[in-house]
Amino acid sequence: MRAANSRDEGRVTNELKRRAKWFLGGSFLAVGLMQLFQPNRTNPPIVPGHDLLSSNSPPTEVVSLLRTACYDCHSHETRWPWYTRVSPMSWWTAKHVADGRQELNFSEWPHDRPKRARSLWRNITVEVEGGSMPLPSYLWIHTESRLTEPQRQLLIDWAEKQIELLKEDGAESQSP
Repeated sequence: MRAANSRDEGRVTNELKRRAKWFLGGSFLAVGLMQLFQPNRTNPPIVPGHDLLSSNSPPTEVVSLLRTACYDCHSHETRWPWYTRVSPMSWWTAKHVADGRQELNFSEWPHDRPKRARSLWRNITVEVEGGSMPLPSYLWIHTESRLTEPQRQLLIDWAEKQIELLKEDGAESQSP
């Protein structure tokens, strides 16, 4: 009786091992095939004079914060680290960058559209003040982009100052 049970247990163990090998092999094959499909990770050319920093000369600390915490997703100056070449992480990162650039792109700042610029400044203030930017998922890997409360306040104060300057320039009456 014991020999039969032992034989049955051996068959079950061998079957589990066989299935585990097929599962692992299939998983490695799937991950390997995913690497063949990579998203576009290029940065569009930077047009001189179009970037936010070309005409809105913020204090050095604000420039540093913007470049460290914002520019990777919200400009044409994205740094593409090694993990952006590994699928499916590459797909996720490329989508985040595309979405970020669509919402706010410092490389395509609307210098000639003050009303639009004011709207962007308001959105920046709301997002930074609410803690939703930089994205928490971005901060998992980019710990240097975490903003302290004083840094958040510095960005908010500077954005609010830009809103006031645009009001003084008569942006209220201009169309979007």
